[in-house]
Amino acid sequence: MEKKERNDGQKVRQELLQKDAVIFDLDGTLVDSMWMWKAIDIEYLGRHGHEYPPFLQKDIEGMSFSETAVYFKRKFGIPDSVEEIKQTWIEMSIEKYRTEVPLKDGAKWFLEYLKESGIRAGIATSNGREMVDAVLHSLGISEYFQVIATACEVSAGKPAPDIYLHVARRLRAEPGKCMVFEDVPAGIAAGKAAGMTVCAVEDEYSAHMREEKMALADYYIEGYGQLRQEVF
Repeated sequence: MEKKERNDGQKVRQELLQKDAVIFDLDGTLVDSMWMWKAIDIEYLGRHGHEYPPFLQKDIEGMSFSETAVYFKRKFGIPDSVEEIKQTWIEMSIEKYRTEVPLKDGAKWFLEYLKESGIRAGIATSNGREMVDAVLHSLGISEYFQVIATACEVSAGKPAPDIYLHVARRLRAEPGKCMVFEDVPAGIAAGKAAGMTVCAVEDEYSAHMREEKMALADYYIEGYGQLRQEVF
């Protein structure tokens, strides 16, 4: 498929002037880590005698960490308990988060810009809290977020709006005054369902869903570095 180009940098800037808070997804949006989860899924399923199926990414998109573990147990007949599955994933991922996962292009600069501009920032992730803390500490960016929440804290994962509404309440920001940054359709849909402005972020892992992301989101950027060069 020919890559569809869109440069929404100027529009994102204009919207940010009207916002009180920015809420980020984590994997694939703020940190370059989606490659890691596919590698872990392949290894984990292999341990239990299964190959990585082509439908897996779409099936689990947006699910909370706990919901994903339930899905694996049921879909693949994993004998371990849901808690044991989650603990295994934590152990498999924690070192990669600490040593191999970088920030997305320009993300550190953008977080500093938000801080200097007085725009509150939060994280709304489907990941587990131990892994979130590990990567934020490793990258030295914990200080930039007033709220960090996981989908396990609410009743339903993305594309339900629960996690974004939860973070907005904790940030003391009205949904309409929040801008969401997301990398996959389920997350984009969650932000839109919450009544927020959503900017889709390019990620190699979801490149095959680029057209869908563009159609769902209000704006689309290739990376935060693009905002630095073309907007501010």
